[in-house]
Amino acid sequence: MIVECDSSGAVLGKPRSLTGEFDGSPDSYVWNSYSLVLFFTAENKAASPIFQVNIQDGKLNALFRGHTCGALSASVQTNQLAFTQVAMNRPTEIMSLWWPDKEKKPRNVSRVNEALLAELELPRPESVTVKVEGADMQMWILKPPGFDPTKKWPLAFLVHGGPQGAWEDAWSFRWNPELWAAQGYVVALPNPRGSTGFGQKYIDEISGDWGGKCYDDLIAGLAYLEKQPYIDTNRMVAAGASFGGYMMNWFQGHTTKFKTLITHCGVYNFDSMYALTDELWFDEWEHGGTPWMKRESYEKHSPHKFAKNFKTPMLIIHNDLDFRVPVAEGFQLFTTLQRLGVPSKMVNFPDEGHWVLKPKNSEYWHKEVFSWLAKYAPPGGK
Repeated sequence: MIVECDSSGAVLGKPRSLTGEFDGSPDSYVWNSYSLVLFFTAENKAASPIFQVNIQDGKLNALFRGHTCGALSASVQTNQLAFTQVAMNRPTEIMSLWWPDKEKKPRNVSRVNEALLAELELPRPESVTVKVEGADMQMWILKPPGFDPTKKWPLAFLVHGGPQGAWEDAWSFRWNPELWAAQGYVVALPNPRGSTGFGQKYIDEISGDWGGKCYDDLIAGLAYLEKQPYIDTNRMVAAGASFGGYMMNWFQGHTTKFKTLITHCGVYNFDSMYALTDELWFDEWEHGGTPWMKRESYEKHSPHKFAKNFKTPMLIIHNDLDFRVPVAEGFQLFTTLQRLGVPSKMVNFPDEGHWVLKPKNSEYWHKEVFSWLAKYAPPGGK
């Protein structure tokens, strides 16, 4: 939004929208040196380009597309932009771009990771489109270092959190696809219904329907992968955190496609989740009301309702300081699996919240996860 102000900052006119027709969510933004153009970043199809909008005529277009950009800063004296840029195979660097630059080739001004990255083989992911009911689903496929297409490789199928989130062309020290691929797995990262960056309608179709279209999208993505000649369909595993953890719990009652499932801080029982979470508004929004108002919504897609179908070996990770999805969700699931006789293990971090942030805890987390994967779906091409 933009509005005229006087020198004291008092509003003089009526605010107007510069991006009302833009089907996305602008994030960081800065003025150009002449205060006639605003630059901003926004998620767009699993990346975050830099857009520009003219404040006089409202003309909007992409200034630069390249991986995931953010933290914009503009020179007040020159037409120069600084920003962060990150990719799935490269941690964050600081870039500089002259505006307008017809070649649009930003310069890496930090270069802090060059020496380390030169020692590693970090493949670029492939982006594919999977037809799903009423939409197109984008999905990343990341192949391991030394990939041989003539061999059969195990699949790690990762579901993102949110659910209003996305697997972007980005880097993280928590869930890092390159690290999973380096173990010897083909890694798939689907962006099903609910994912951000694909329009508001696509986002909204997850609310009230966690186990519906989104689940169907994910199964369609899995079917696409099963048809690839390099995928070993006898060595497929799935993992996810938060909403991704919920989906692992939903998978547990609805598919036997995977050799094992790994759920991190995922919702198991919508009733107990509502009564204990620190974010009541979120649950009420997603279900359309409280549990006593919307019983069908809370029951229809709650994983605990389908416990009689649980068969797949499962690793559960849940943390005592998680107030978003409280630790009781993990313990309920673990107890249920143990009583059913389903091979299962519970890893509990008493000093972590919804995310595992401490370096030594992260190291332990990864060792537990990768050893569990190797037990049920040995890595490497065969």
